[in-house]
Amino acid sequence: MKAELEKEKVSEEVILESLNWRYATKSYDKTKKVSGENWETLQQAMMLAPSSFGLQPYKALVITNPELREKLKAAAYGQAPITDASHLVVFAYKKTLTDADVEHFIERTAEVRGQTRESLADYEKVLKGSAKRAVDGGYVETWNSRQVYIALGFLLETAALLGIDATPMEGFDAARFNEILGLTDHSAVVVAAIGYRDAESDWLVNLPKVRYRKEELIETI
Repeated sequence: MKAELEKEKVSEEVILESLNWRYATKSYDKTKKVSGENWETLQQAMMLAPSSFGLQPYKALVITNPELREKLKAAAYGQAPITDASHLVVFAYKKTLTDADVEHFIERTAEVRGQTRESLADYEKVLKGSAKRAVDGGYVETWNSRQVYIALGFLLETAALLGIDATPMEGFDAARFNEILGLTDHSAVVVAAIGYRDAESDWLVNLPKVRYRKEELIETI
């Protein structure tokens, strides 16, 4: 398997070309839809994203109902990508972590790796202790919400490699999103619109990408 990956890996040139090509698309072509095959790849990319302890304390809600997307658009200050993009993903982090959450994860670990629950007892204890510290320390929501952005990053880069546009968005009323989507134990934190740019009407499409120089951003110590 490793030999196959080495042979088929994406070249450095393709990666950088794809990342330079992508931008936060402002105008989407409503007539172009992401294929089922490509969408499955994007979903798998989100699922394969790492998270602290592997707990994945969030949901990725794929909004397909047009009426629901119109309501979300109103709660996102009228931003067109909410309704115009092929797909819309609302990332919502879990507001807390409980023993039940850890136990569910341990059960899944035992299932996937063919282990017994007993063999994972020490690991389960560590996870429950970490979760309790996060809850008692008042930082569990911060911790959980940070995991979301790793999955978002995987989604954005994979989309770019596939030649698909993606727009990460934080400009929305999270409380209103939660109400519209019926979220109680989760809270919306970031949105990703996925589709294909309308190059003729997007004012941003031909502008150079602005980033700080490497020397300003990356420091080797």
